Amino acid sequence: MSAIAKITSKGQTTIPQEIRTLLNVKPGDLLAWEDLGNGEVRVRRVEPLDLEYLRALEGTLSEWSGAEDEAAYAQL
Repeated sequence: MSAIAKITSKGQTTIPQEIRTLLNVKPGDLLAWEDLGNGEVRVRRVEPLDLEYLRALEGTLSEWSGAEDEAAYAQL
């Protein structure tokens, strides 16, 4: 199945109803976007405690992974 959606000037889009149904998503659900490296992207619904989602999220937290942070928060 394929569908086309337009991107707004704010970078937003509406997920077509057929795709929302296929992914079983509703307002408030999270979607994970995976770059396949060939100009294609995979989108999937994130399950609670989804390990791949948590790994992707971890990659955004690198600014807090320095030695100074380790020392400052070692006793927590």
